[in-house]
Amino acid sequence: MTSTSDMSASAMGAAERRGTGWLTVWGVLLIITGILAVLMPEIAALATALVFAWLLILGGIFEIAHSIHTRRYEGFGWKLASGILTLVLGIWILIMPLAGVASLALLVGVFLFVAGIARAMLAFRLKPLAGWGWVLFNALLSIAVAILIAIGWPQSSVAFIGFLTGLSLISSGIWRIALRRFVAA
Repeated sequence: MTSTSDMSASAMGAAERRGTGWLTVWGVLLIITGILAVLMPEIAALATALVFAWLLILGGIFEIAHSIHTRRYEGFGWKLASGILTLVLGIWILIMPLAGVASLALLVGVFLFVAGIARAMLAFRLKPLAGWGWVLFNALLSIAVAILIAIGWPQSSVAFIGFLTGLSLISSGIWRIALRRFVAA
């Protein structure tokens, strides 16, 4: 006769295996979607811009609602203005998604440039330590990609955002498959 703890351990093991299976399926679907995004960067860039637009719209609506709800507290006007600007930006990207894609590419380029400079300074601070060269390599690579974005902007924005979206999806799928045994579903 089996004890209650043996049955619950068995049931938990079966549930974990089911979760692992779904995590694998999710990972494979992400990889396939990522490959399609790399092969069709225009569609991926448009989808990315539209998702970003809806996130801004929802964020703006919630921020406006929050500001109205807390109107008696300090900073009401700033909270309301911030919500309105977020909402307007989301609507603008929804109406003009290609301009949104170009803006996203420019934003990523600026981020990579600034992060590259910061990493280069970090690399030189770490210089006597083993592996400091990898930090410098990452810094130079970030700066180089930022320069390439600036040179090709705005013409290369669609391809760049589509490629980044695909790469992110592929990477997300790979880590889900690789870590499926260690991540609770």
